[in-house]
Amino acid sequence: MGTFYFSTSPQVGPYCASKWAIEGLTRALSQELPSRIAAIPLNPGIIHTDMLDICFGEDARSFTPVESWTKKAVPFLLNLKLKDNGIPLTIS
Repeated sequence: MGTFYFSTSPQVGPYCASKWAIEGLTRALSQELPSRIAAIPLNPGIIHTDMLDICFGEDARSFTPVESWTKKAVPFLLNLKLKDNGIPLTIS
């Protein structure tokens, strides 16, 4: 198993824990799937959402708005390949 690099923030401990759990589950699933199917733990990055407003206040506005993120995410997702199976990826 490779090295995990996770980030945390105050006030959102349960959220961080659930993100880590999903990545671990997806990486384990990727090892169990038939070779023609991939499971990819995908980190969407930090997106300006209502939750971010609650946690970070005015600082949340410095992060990518959902509409802008979507324009980057769709082409990224459409280009995922079977070779990406199990590899944690981040949409940047």
